[in-house]
Amino acid sequence: MPTEPENAQQPDRDAAPGLGRRRALFAAGAVLAAGVGAAAGQLASGEAESGHPVARPPAPTPFHGVRQAGLTFPQQEATQLLAFDLPQNSPAADREALRAVLAELTRVLSGAVSGLPSDPRLDRGAGSRLTSLVGVGPAIASRLGLDVPPALGELPPFPGDHLDPARSGGDLLLQLCADDRWTLAVAAELVAAATHAAGATPRWSQSGFLPPTPSGVTPRNLFGFKDGTANPDDETARQWVWGPPGPHENGTVLVYRRIRMDTAAFAALPAERRDQAMGRRATDGAPLTGTTEHEDPDIYAKNPDGSYVIPATAHVRLSSPRLDGGARMLRRGYSYDDGPTDRGLLFCAFMRDPAQFARVQTRLAARDALNPFLDHTASAVAYVLPGAREGSVLGEHLWA
Repeated sequence: MPTEPENAQQPDRDAAPGLGRRRALFAAGAVLAAGVGAAAGQLASGEAESGHPVARPPAPTPFHGVRQAGLTFPQQEATQLLAFDLPQNSPAADREALRAVLAELTRVLSGAVSGLPSDPRLDRGAGSRLTSLVGVGPAIASRLGLDVPPALGELPPFPGDHLDPARSGGDLLLQLCADDRWTLAVAAELVAAATHAAGATPRWSQSGFLPPTPSGVTPRNLFGFKDGTANPDDETARQWVWGPPGPHENGTVLVYRRIRMDTAAFAALPAERRDQAMGRRATDGAPLTGTTEHEDPDIYAKNPDGSYVIPATAHVRLSSPRLDGGARMLRRGYSYDDGPTDRGLLFCAFMRDPAQFARVQTRLAARDALNPFLDHTASAVAYVLPGAREGSVLGEHLWA
């Protein structure tokens, strides 16, 4: 359950990149006019006939671009992950089926964020604040000989895993994000209908959420610790997250893990033991070697008796990039709550090579002090496609 780096949290999360998440736009002052013209002026300026401000709908998030908006837009408060499988007939027929599904997804997802979405449930006057990403799994990539990164592959088994095949894998993996469950529910319905019409069948679905968090503040996970203190900057992400120059340059690889957390048992530990297990203080998110949240944990600092300040089994220490040649992941995790005994983390990490995650998870599985409180119950890997420019379709380079 990676909590040290790196759940993408930008200082402001709002109507467009760089703005606050939920900042409503209001007009200032009253419109001094009368009659129908005055009423029209009031509405146009964001003020109702009653004289009270009216919130204008936020600007829609763009679908088209060199990278998919589900990764470039600041993390939103609600998510829905969906996986689909395609029929296995002949390679030629299956390729055409995949082409059809990707074309339908491009049409539906781009239409959902347009100013005039085809479904009235998404019509808020200025489109929907919906973002999405679409990826293909390693099995279908291998079966159809798709042009995907050479590193794409299934994860190895890890000690302690209890993976449910019905909740894992998939030929296609989608992540939908929005500021509210309504948008996600409608969008997921539209996606399911479109993929079904193109021949795909649903495999699994999982919803997640973030806690209400002020702009610029790192959200907490269900263990009560800040989750997502740091992410790689643009330069570092070009090295470790996005593909190298070429057809995969604006794509990446998603590693997804559904991790059940025994929150009650963890909460029963003394606060000091919880901090030592994590390697950070729950109060302010600072590493045990520092005084502020965003200080880089010094995993080699020692106490006078020779013991590590951040214990050798601390989660932060074992997941540190310093133990992995500086390699970093872009982490955008969500919490989930599927019942009183099934709550936890939807770990979503993006990297150029999934072997990076395997190295980190191998260390964690062997020694992590959090292991008694964690249970990995589902897993998936997918190549997140580069974005689709205006007039193009997701995945056009797959057939090269």
